[in-house]
Amino acid sequence: MSSAAHEKPTTEAFRAEARAWLADNLVRSTGGGGDGESAGPAKVAADKVLQARIFDGGFAGITWPKAYGGQGLTDAEMQAWVEEAAGYVQPGIYDQPFGVCGPTIVDLGSEEQKQRYIPKLLRGEEVWCQLFSEPGAGSDVAGLTTLAERDGDEWVVNGQKVWTSGAQHSDFGTLIARTDPSVPKHNGISMFIVDMRTPGLTVRPLRTATGETPFNEVYFDNVRLPADALLGEENGGWAATVLMLRHERIYYGTIARPPVRALSYGALLALARKDGRSRDPLVRDRLAWLYALDTAGDLLSQRMRQEVDAGQELRARGSIAKLAGAVITRQAIDAFDEVVGSDAVVWAGPRDDYPTAIRGMVGAPAQGIAGGSNEIQRGIIGERVLGLAKDPQLDREIPFSELRRIPAARVATNAI
Repeated sequence: MSSAAHEKPTTEAFRAEARAWLADNLVRSTGGGGDGESAGPAKVAADKVLQARIFDGGFAGITWPKAYGGQGLTDAEMQAWVEEAAGYVQPGIYDQPFGVCGPTIVDLGSEEQKQRYIPKLLRGEEVWCQLFSEPGAGSDVAGLTTLAERDGDEWVVNGQKVWTSGAQHSDFGTLIARTDPSVPKHNGISMFIVDMRTPGLTVRPLRTATGETPFNEVYFDNVRLPADALLGEENGGWAATVLMLRHERIYYGTIARPPVRALSYGALLALARKDGRSRDPLVRDRLAWLYALDTAGDLLSQRMRQEVDAGQELRARGSIAKLAGAVITRQAIDAFDEVVGSDAVVWAGPRDDYPTAIRGMVGAPAQGIAGGSNEIQRGIIGERVLGLAKDPQLDREIPFSELRRIPAARVATNAI
């Protein structure tokens, strides 16, 4: 089946089509992986083959424009695909390309950039990463110090990024760097498309508490970028950053499959029944609370998708979905702890259903940090959704080059 087969089907017709295609072309998941594991070369190669199959089947880029290889359908069809594909092995290395980088290129890229990058991204030929966080600029993304300076028709980049997911197997990345230090920090940032094989660019893996290496440090040592690497307007990178983060929060909050499947309500209920603890009052109470939160989260996601389909912009409300996902994941950890008790300290053993869940439990708190911490999301919701007063931010009016000379303590207390 080709993408041309999708000529504005009803959502249920699309769902039936997707269900039949999945049964014929994808392998059922055993539920024993996919919860944050590092992607080695074999996994990357297998995911690329799998994504090419999905593209050829006409199910890649379901909501993306047809002009660039997408299907031009709605979020309702996208959600139908997510629900039907949930029980199958899927190409996990494309979460950032599809949820974060690709949509931003569709929104801001030149026609040449869209034609060059989007079709290959959808076919799985090229993998992308997001180069945002820095050692000294995590939650304060606008405080970045990576510098991009003009040199003739090129840009020369120097600096460091950190916590970059998937950089070790990415072909391209979306980079934000400072292009004008003489203006306040939010005004002098630009976004670039970076070939990850460019000379001077070094990727070093970071090992997490689970023992895996999904994140990386990325160093830029006189990395030269062509003029057409600029994504969007020069010094318009902060608006591009906000747009990309909005895509990320909406994707992970309303579209993407649960980040830790082994800690889902259904998985924990099955585990409690298997261990004979499903009648324990404390276990039942914890599972009931998790079920209520899961249900509320699903309803929130459905409402937001319906609003998008109706042409309403979610804007800052995307942070609600992102925060909800992180909070529910933490509640799932508590439920898992209640179900398995002290056995949760066992990393591996005769039980084949514990290691994956325990690995998920160790890694799950990162959901409250990645893509903007829970505290950042609450601030966004309070100020931009609820209309609460905004904290004074005097550093927004000071040129970045001057700001760096002011002691951090004075900036933190607005004593400047």
